[in-house]
Amino acid sequence: MVVTDGAGSARSGPYAAYTDDQMRAVRKREQKKAGTVGEYSAVVLLDYTSGDVKTPKAPPIVADLAAVLSAARPEIVYTHNLADKHDTHVGTALRLIEACRTLPAAQRPSRVLGGEVWRDLDWMCDPDKVALDVQDRESLTAALLGVFDSQITGGKRYDLATAGRQRAHATYHQSHSLDATVALTFAMDLTPLVQSDTLDPLAYAKGYIERFAAEVTDRVRRLS
Repeated sequence: MVVTDGAGSARSGPYAAYTDDQMRAVRKREQKKAGTVGEYSAVVLLDYTSGDVKTPKAPPIVADLAAVLSAARPEIVYTHNLADKHDTHVGTALRLIEACRTLPAAQRPSRVLGGEVWRDLDWMCDPDKVALDVQDRESLTAALLGVFDSQITGGKRYDLATAGRQRAHATYHQSHSLDATVALTFAMDLTPLVQSDTLDPLAYAKGYIERFAAEVTDRVRRLS
C-alpha cells in the first residue's frame, strides 16, 4: 500500500525536467511494475500528498487505511519506524496506528513493524531490535529496487545503499560471534501501539531512546 503520490521526489538526469504531475505518473507505473516483479496480491495507491499525510489524525487517510486493513486482514504490517527522520514517513506510521485503532480488536494486525529508511535502527539496544534476516531474497530485493528507475537514475542510489546497509548490519550486529547471515535489517516493534488505544506514540518512541541513553551511560561509567 503506497500512501503518497511521489510528486516531491528528488530528480536529475533524464527526469530533471519532469513536472510533479509527470513524476506522479512515473511513480505509479513503477509501483505497479514492482507488484508484478514481487508477485504482490495487490497494489493499493492512495495518491495523497505528503502534506496530507503530515496532518495529525487526517480523517480521509485514516479511513482509507482502515478500509484496506479491514478488507485484507493482514497478520503482519510493515511500515516506517517512529525514529525515521523523514516527516512523511513518521506521519505515515502515525496515520497507520490511528487506522488500526479504529478497527475492532479482532481485526487488528497481530504484529506491526517499523522498518529502516531515513534512519538506521542499529542504535537501538539489542533486546529492542527486531532483526530480520533477508539474505534468502537478495536477488528479489535487487530486482524490486531496480524497478524504481526514476529514483535511482534520478539521483538516489537506493539499490547500493540498501544492500550496503543490510550487509553492514549482518556484520556489526554481534561483536563476539561470527556473522549468522549476509543481509540483515532491523525493525521497531510498534505492535503495542495498535494493541492499546491509550499508549502514547511519543512516549513509546522516547522509551527506545531513553534505554539507549541508559546503555551508553552505563558502559562509559563502568569503563571510566
